[in-house]
Amino acid sequence: MNLEIIQAVVGWCTVINFGIILFWFLLFALAHDWIYRFHGKWFVMPVEKFNAIHYTAMAVFKCGILLFNLVPYLALRIVG
Repeated sequence: MNLEIIQAVVGWCTVINFGIILFWFLLFALAHDWIYRFHGKWFVMPVEKFNAIHYTAMAVFKCGILLFNLVPYLALRIVG
């Protein structure tokens, strides 16, 4: 494997992961009540806690994308 292949793989991983988090946010913003009712069948919690869990998970996922996908991609672009 050469540098260009690794760079392409990490770049596409970044794009796919940002697509996933964008889909998650849009689904959460546009279908919040449906998601809350769907999860409410298994987990009983107030809406505020449900929102806090989702927004915290989105923030952790976004930090993971930045740390493990975007930064290595930028480093490979600088090196290459």
